Amino acid sequence: MTTEKKKLYYSLFIPVIFTIILWLIKIIEDVSGISFVTFGIYPRQIFGLWGIIFSPLIHSNFAHLYANTIPLIILSTALFYFYKDIAIKIFLLIYFTTDILVWIMAQSAYHIGASGLVYGFTSFLLISGILRRHTRLMALSLFILFLYGGIIWGAFPNFYPDKNISWEAHMMGFISGIIYAFVFRNEGPQKPVYVWDEEDDDNNDGLVDDYYLEVNPEEDVKKEDIPKFNDNVSHT
Repeated sequence: MTTEKKKLYYSLFIPVIFTIILWLIKIIEDVSGISFVTFGIYPRQIFGLWGIIFSPLIHSNFAHLYANTIPLIILSTALFYFYKDIAIKIFLLIYFTTDILVWIMAQSAYHIGASGLVYGFTSFLLISGILRRHTRLMALSLFILFLYGGIIWGAFPNFYPDKNISWEAHMMGFISGIIYAFVFRNEGPQKPVYVWDEEDDDNNDGLVDDYYLEVNPEEDVKKEDIPKFNDNVSHT
């Protein structure tokens, strides 16, 4: 198995397992007829603290879950593929930071769903690539912008005037991703730095650097001022 395939399989492992867990939870909820909504975040209430752990795992219906599944797999796989050294850390930090901020600031209602993660991964991948000025990561940023740039409007209340959509989770997720893009800008993949080795003239196949002389045009150039080269090398 090639290195790239191994890297891809590793990148898919956690996103796929996490998504399977989401679907299993929803199937169990549907089959049992028991609603898990009360395990969501209920802001500023002690009983709502459980939601900080469980909220992203719970969805209102299968349509809600399906809407989150595809972007969640794509974005989290990109996170683990391009940022493998810090991916788990970023995943967990966005997960819990988003939910804590929702518990502190959101309106009084049960907040459920993995949309906050989708927004968090989107903003992290978008901003991080730009901050690092890494060609591949900047290309990824443009790709993310092309695919999901429009979702930013979902982080504002007026975008969902008549729907029970937690725009607060979207906004807090988006903010969390930006925060950690800055916090971890010096960790993980960095822009390549190319270092050119300097060698003696005798060890570089007869090639030497060009020279220039800083002289007054009105003065004569003295012979001893001209750099001496090997007789067997031509210079231009």
